[in-house]
Amino acid sequence: MEHTSYQTQIIKRYYNNRESILTQRLSELTTELYLAEGKKRQQIWKRISIALSQLGVEPDTIEQMVCVDNPVKLAEFLKKLS
Repeated sequence: MEHTSYQTQIIKRYYNNRESILTQRLSELTTELYLAEGKKRQQIWKRISIALSQLGVEPDTIEQMVCVDNPVKLAEFLKKLS
């Protein structure tokens, strides 16, 4: 499938800014995590795990954060990534 030049520019900008987009999304998910309970919290952790893996975070580190289930630790980790 061919993309128009406009579409190609949009795609390039997305990939150029992918890291900042994912970091912003992780910040939003961290806020949601503070307020979530039960199954909703588990779903948010799944989304966080996917975003972290897309950023290149080691699977062991992701698993450790999910097991600890602490939004404060996650926020600190995200601050270090920035």
